[in-house]
Amino acid sequence: MVAILGGLGAALSWAFATLASSRTSRMIGPMSVLGWVMTVGLVVAIVPALLARPVDLGLPQLLGLVALGLFQNGGLLLAYAALSIGRVSIVAPIVATEGALAAVISVVLGEPLALSTAVILVAIAIGVVLASIERTRGDGLVDPSRTAHDLAHPRLAIFLAIAAAATFSFGLVLSGRLGAGGMPPAWVIVATRTVGVLLIALPLIVTRRFRLTRPVVPLVVLAGMLEALGSGIYVVAASTDIAIAAVLSSQFAAIAAVGGFLLFGERLQRVQVAGVVVIAVGVTALAAAQA
Repeated sequence: MVAILGGLGAALSWAFATLASSRTSRMIGPMSVLGWVMTVGLVVAIVPALLARPVDLGLPQLLGLVALGLFQNGGLLLAYAALSIGRVSIVAPIVATEGALAAVISVVLGEPLALSTAVILVAIAIGVVLASIERTRGDGLVDPSRTAHDLAHPRLAIFLAIAAAATFSFGLVLSGRLGAGGMPPAWVIVATRTVGVLLIALPLIVTRRFRLTRPVVPLVVLAGMLEALGSGIYVVAASTDIAIAAVLSSQFAAIAAVGGFLLFGERLQRVQVAGVVVIAVGVTALAAAQA
């Protein structure tokens, strides 16, 4: 049950972080957004990390933290780049296939998975895919809710989203294994955010390209806090079951798609609504199976 509740908690945090980042990425650029998100996350996690119980860090653990930082920062940068030129309701579900990919990787690495659970996880993954499908209108015209900016690079946005999903999937598996090995979630957050600050924020500061405008401030603070919170919750959830936590956390796509409709006027088509329903039914079935 920890994996289920934790996966859902991470999904909620990442969904709202995605909505905030989709606006800021278009206002100040994906690199600056990532730099601020990492900086805010580092500040938020420092105190919990200092209060966490100490653990011995060997070379494998240190290398794992560095690798995780590279995967998470790389995935976020690709996702923000996709969000800067594509719609939330399309980019988010594609990125969310990270959960299914992580589940496959964890099984390949030897994690046991019951057949019934596997069937439910496949159904949830199918729901995520359905939520990412967008059709043209019956008259062959493009949905008028799409902007000219969205239409300029639709294939590039999809390619970046797929690349982000692949990158994130390895990070999900690695963070779960670190959590299972006793690594405090706050340490994971601090380590990954430190990598982001060193590789993203500092170079931007040195080159004077670290952008920030007044309207963006509350959004990057919100995104940074929620990304860090979601990461911490996921580590706890994945330490018990990586496959379940990874797939359920990918529900942030459905939540973000609904948020895009309510907040930004992005229309959900019938096939996307069907995907959201499939995901909701799958979560209910998974919760019942694990109870």
